[in-house]
Amino acid sequence: MNTNAIEIRGLVKTYPTFTLGPLDLTVPRGAIYGLIGPNGAGKTTAIDLVFGMGRNNAGTIHVLGLDHRADEVALKRRAAYVSPDLNFTVWGKVGKAVRFVRGFYPDWDDAYCAELMKAFHLSDTDKIATLSFGAKTKLSLLLALSRRPDVLILDEPTTGLDAVSKQQVFGELLKAVESGERTVLISSHGLGDIERFADHIGMIKNGKLLLEGRTDEIVDRYRLAEFFTSNGTQFQNRDGLVILKRTEDRWHALLDQKSDAHNWLQARGAEQISLTRVTLEDLFVALVKEEEAK
Repeated sequence: MNTNAIEIRGLVKTYPTFTLGPLDLTVPRGAIYGLIGPNGAGKTTAIDLVFGMGRNNAGTIHVLGLDHRADEVALKRRAAYVSPDLNFTVWGKVGKAVRFVRGFYPDWDDAYCAELMKAFHLSDTDKIATLSFGAKTKLSLLLALSRRPDVLILDEPTTGLDAVSKQQVFGELLKAVESGERTVLISSHGLGDIERFADHIGMIKNGKLLLEGRTDEIVDRYRLAEFFTSNGTQFQNRDGLVILKRTEDRWHALLDQKSDAHNWLQARGAEQISLTRVTLEDLFVALVKEEEAK
């Protein structure tokens, strides 16, 4: 059995002012995978292509072994998509939207739907047009989760949600993958949420993948380095080292512990080198700045 839920290989999509790829991305089965990147990095474009919204210029996309074009119908039966752009207002009330969507999916879980309805503080009689943005997001999640999809893809699912609602949403996502059979891919700017809940991450910038892997391993790989110089050496970015700030003889940098950057600094006169752990946000900001400087 393929251990990956989503495999993207050599994906390219070109626009007049932007090119996605070539992009290779791997989402393990049973993972909560966080896809992160600045605005315009290509996250939504990649997700849209998975679901056949647009045509890629090159490369392949497989979800649960299904080709995103040749097996489009089968793929969409097993994968669900949630986006802030989804609009269910046409159905008038929550109950009507639920009954409409339910009719398309034989595996719809009525008991789970009722449980989510209660957890998300939604009612059959609620008018969709009067729901808050956050409540509409919860409705989208309810309609997707109640299908019990094998793969759930979420584009900015916590937009408009307060802290309590975010905890509820991520709690349900954790339940969804606890069996190890279901997979969640989340595209989000909420780096704190991603670091807490996603066990794998992929970071993209300008349509290219900067890094990918287990969240804990990636965050643990890097350190914020502070050091001093007294010999006038001018340090610049190099493999394994991103200079973040300099104040006279005091330097701050991002250091990749898998590189030889620490020894390289010492050999060039760096003194009192201290290393501290990074957050995912620290890492994201440093790596994106490095790419922008190239």
